[in-house]
Amino acid sequence: MSLSSFFSSFVSVVHADAPEEKEVKEPQEEEAQEEPQEEEEEEEPEDILPALQEECEQSAKCAPFAKHFQHCEEKVNAGEGFKGEDCVEEFLMHCVNGCVAPKLFSKLK
Repeated sequence: MSLSSFFSSFVSVVHADAPEEKEVKEPQEEEAQEEPQEEEEEEEPEDILPALQEECEQSAKCAPFAKHFQHCEEKVNAGEGFKGEDCVEEFLMHCVNGCVAPKLFSKLK
């Protein structure tokens, strides 16, 4: 017994070459289906994350990190930094994310 005959004993075989059967619709059915269906579109709520991030960047807790990061960016963009310096260590998102998370999740539904 081959493997294909074993499986075909459990599952019916379908051939891709079989022609499709088309249903003939009566004209009365088509007219009923042509009526426009109005779908209610839900408005997307405003994203509050950017506003919360900006608020946290300016908070007393994250302000020193923001100032240090901005100074580093200015230094690197002016070409005064070390070769390959990218200010990753000074990136302030760890502070901002820690500040934003409790506020964001308390406002989500």
